[in-house]
Amino acid sequence: MKKTVLIVDDEKHTREGLRSALGEHYDVAVAADASGALALFEADPADIVITDLKLGTDDGMNLMGRLLKRADPPACIMMTAYGSVDTAVEAMRRGAYDFVTKPVNIDRLEMLVRRALREREVQAENVELRREVVKSRAPDRMIGNTPAMERVFEIIRQVAPSKATVLIQGESGTGKEVAAKAIHALSNRAEKPFVAVHCAALAPQLLESELFGHEKGAFTGAGERRIGRFEQAAGGTLFLDEIGEIDPTVQVKVLRVLGEKSFERVGGNQTLPADVRLIAATNKDLAAMVTEGAFREDLFFRLNVVPLTMPPLREHRGDIPLLATAFLKEMAREHDKPQRRFDAHAMEAMESYAWPGNIRELRAAVEHAVVLGNGDELTRDDLPSALRSTPSPGSRENELNLSLLEEATIRKALAESGENRTLAAKKLGISRRTLHRYLAGFGITKHAA
Repeated sequence: MKKTVLIVDDEKHTREGLRSALGEHYDVAVAADASGALALFEADPADIVITDLKLGTDDGMNLMGRLLKRADPPACIMMTAYGSVDTAVEAMRRGAYDFVTKPVNIDRLEMLVRRALREREVQAENVELRREVVKSRAPDRMIGNTPAMERVFEIIRQVAPSKATVLIQGESGTGKEVAAKAIHALSNRAEKPFVAVHCAALAPQLLESELFGHEKGAFTGAGERRIGRFEQAAGGTLFLDEIGEIDPTVQVKVLRVLGEKSFERVGGNQTLPADVRLIAATNKDLAAMVTEGAFREDLFFRLNVVPLTMPPLREHRGDIPLLATAFLKEMAREHDKPQRRFDAHAMEAMESYAWPGNIRELRAAVEHAVVLGNGDELTRDDLPSALRSTPSPGSRENELNLSLLEEATIRKALAESGENRTLAAKKLGISRRTLHRYLAGFGITKHAA
């Protein structure tokens, strides 16, 4: 297919002359003013736009500015009878590919068009290559196909290309850092550092130095200058885990970085730029901490631009087989064990377990089974004792009440899904096989597949 060129000039002889000169090699459209050019571009986006600086009551600079804001902007070449150096510099500063003066030298213009098209092709190839690199870097533990995880994936896909600060909340072990890495991997900062800081592990003074760095002699023991995590993450992403644990004095400094995009090292007076995308995570209820006066309200609002809640594993049990299988392959490679599978009873035990430690506990349980299991298949007996234990006699009444609640919930899901088991299982966040097991236990057998 021919590449497309849009020529914009209020002088008809110039438009038609350029159309004739370029028409042999390119698909050329012409417009007399900015509004006509925008309408043509909207209908059929051009690869190259060649526009006059003066367009009646409008001008080419404004037109170029509007075109360059498009998702896939064209290369813009500015032409004018007023060929001053200042005009050329201003056009280039605003994003023009190059600048020509009237009367137009056709040979030079054709050379500029060819060169601009080659650069656009290279840029497109680089974008595609970068996407492939990003895919290869994407964390393989972001696994799930239940509604709860689909909501997580959708937020990650939407927020990743932006510059917005993200606050990830959820119980311990739900995969908050994995989600942060996924946001980074899918962002425009993917090729820059991802730097993680676990705030709860450090005393306030040490955390301040860890984040912002310090100058030599800033405090006792500061024998040399230290570069902090904000500087280490320059151009990339800084992940502050357990943000709810930071001291009020450090909260103030983090707030300033978010507001002013700058900071000073501890003991220093040089203001340094903070070119980082901040992602924070916590297993605490920060909104409640704000009410209690334990966390700054202004910092909470700065962090909570895009909230992301990681669901506990018990709320997306349908993902357990996928997660367990992925961990199984990983652990077999890590411990140099043969690739095996869990038998039906082992998988049932994992799907039925409460998982108070969430995905982190599931990963540990799979590693336990891989290391200690000896058979061709991994069985329930290979799992940790917590997954093999049976309820005590004293819990029978609670179990009965829970069973009745489960049955009512499942019957409701079936009714809302038109008695379709596949849709009901998806609505409940469990696998179809687990749903069948529940139905058999409740004596429910006459429902559509």
